[in-house]
Formats: sequence, structure tokens, C-alpha cells
Amino acid sequence: MTCPTCRSIAFFEILECGQCLTPLGFHQPSSTMAEVRPGGVTIDGRTWVACSNRAWGCNWLLPDDEGTAHCSTCRLIRKRPDADDTMAWEKLAATTVDLRRLLVQLREIGLPVVAWHEREGGLGFDLLSSRTANTPVLIGHANGIITMDLVESLADHRESIRIRLGEPYRTMLGHFRHEVGHYYEWILVESAEDPTLLESCRRLFGDERASYSDALDRHYRLGPPQDWQTTFISEYATMHPWEDFAECFAHYLHIHGTLSTAASAGMVLRADRAPEMLTEDLEPGESYRDLPVEQILDDWRLIAIFFNRINRAMGQDDLYPFTIPDPVVRKLAFIHRVIGSARPAR
Repeated sequence: MTCPTCRSIAFFEILECGQCLTPLGFHQPSSTMAEVRPGGVTIDGRTWVACSNRAWGCNWLLPDDEGTAHCSTCRLIRKRPDADDTMAWEKLAATTVDLRRLLVQLREIGLPVVAWHEREGGLGFDLLSSRTANTPVLIGHANGIITMDLVESLADHRESIRIRLGEPYRTMLGHFRHEVGHYYEWILVESAEDPTLLESCRRLFGDERASYSDALDRHYRLGPPQDWQTTFISEYATMHPWEDFAECFAHYLHIHGTLSTAASAGMVLRADRAPEMLTEDLEPGESYRDLPVEQILDDWRLIAIFFNRINRAMGQDDLYPFTIPDPVVRKLAFIHRVIGSARPAR
């Protein structure tokens, strides 16, 4: 995206242009930035105004005739910290950047988003802080509502848990992608009119009717199976079929998001510069909706090697520290098919 005034690069989350200081707002239908003006800005015959949560970092615009002051993302937040809890609201501002990034991606790949206030079981978010809520906040999904602990936005807290649990990757965006995977398994697979879809899911991921509490206890008491790398994407995926699906769904979004970002910048891996990897130039696609999952993963394998080398050049851990065995390829293919079948409902 670019600034409409000076045409310099405008990153997704910014409130003003870093070059000319023009106040900017994100126009979701066109995925472009527009100048924020006191009386609103006219786009395609409608007047768009800033979200009322702009002071807390929300840069989205909404039509002035919506009958609300909150943008479509902020309306998805069902619960948030008390207004006088400024420390928690600072964490909320950081967290909603990742929430907005998630929602843009869901729109890009064509998944339906129906809000919790529009129908029973619609998608919603409870964003609370375990440090100020006076009660533990458990990250999870139930009946369309995704609960997040805002403390996870703190790098030191999140990193300490990542190390304690032996996880190679842990981010707030990763949490959102994982939990929304639970939501879409529920509405697109378990609630599907076609019973064969759920049967196929159970053959790949296991029977989700198995006791979750027993699986949770077993996982934290005994750990993952010894050879888990041959059939699962992560240790956590081994715990229960629900977690296996959600982990694979999150990885599908990781892969899609990174490939589409690379494509939007015009990135090309040239075969003449990496003959040990490529026999022809590789240009990632912004969309793989009509391609088989094998094409996505073939492109991703090479792009991931490149990004891992970039991270190592900066002294960082690999950007994508995972391997994808054949059983996981089949699971990702199922998720690719489920997402494709959901597009006509959009």
C-alpha cells in the first residue's frame, strides 16, 4: 500500500505517513490507504470516516451511514478491558493490529465472517488481560467466541512460555490463526450439510469426539509421541484432533500470508542465482485458490529456505522452523478444499 499524498510505502498498521505525515486510514473494500479528514473522505460515492478507536491505534475507516462509530473489526470485539485500565488498553491496541491482519487475510482467501452480534454462533473476540481481570484468562474458542489473553502481547511473557513449552514459534498472530481454525472447523466441517466432509476430517485428523480433558492431561503428563514429526506439524497438534486441525489451519494461513506478501512486492527467486535450488525462476502467487495444495507447498518450500537464510543472516532463528511430512500435506490439502468450498457463501 502507498500514501495517497506522497506515494511512499504505507504499512498496514500505520496511522500517518512516515514521509509527509498525512493521517491515513485503511479502506478495507479496496485494501488501500486513504487520507483521514475531519468531514470524512469520499470513496466510490460513499463517505468514509475514522473508527472511534483511532486513539487506541485502530486505523480502519467505516461508512458514515453505518449507524455506529466502530469499524467492522472493532465491532467483532465482544469484551475488552475496563476503559480505565490504561495498561490493558495499551496491550489491546497492540493485539488488535494482529486481529485486523487476520481479518484482512480471511477476506482475501474468501472465508465467511459473520459477527457474533448478527447471529448466534457468529465470530467474536473477548480480549482480556489476566493481569488486570482478577481471574485467569484462558486462550481458546467456544461457540464462535475466541478469547485472548492480552498479556501474550508482551514479548518477555510470551517468550518465557515458548521456551518453557519447547515451542519453536509463538506469536499473537499465530494464536489468532490457530483459534480461528477451531471456529472454521466448527462451522465448515462439523456443521456441514455434507456428512462426508466430517468423515474425511476424522480419517485425517482423528475423531474429535475423544475426551478433550483426558487428551490435555495426557499431553502435559507424557508429552507427544516419540515419532510425532512423521505425522504432525507440531507437538501441540498431537494432543487432540481439534488441535491438529487448528495447528494445520494456522500453518495454512502462515504460508498463504507470507507467499501473498512476497508476491505483492514482486519477489522472484531467479534460477540463475540459485541453480542448486531452482531449474526455473520462481514467482510466488498472491492467490492459489484454483491450484492444488502441492503447488502452494512446492513454492513455499523454496521461499521458506530463502527467508530462513535471511533470518540467519541477521542472527535470528529460522522464520519457519517446521517441516511438512506427507501426512501433513494431506491435512493441508483438506483445509485447502474446505476453504475453497466456503467461498460461494461469501
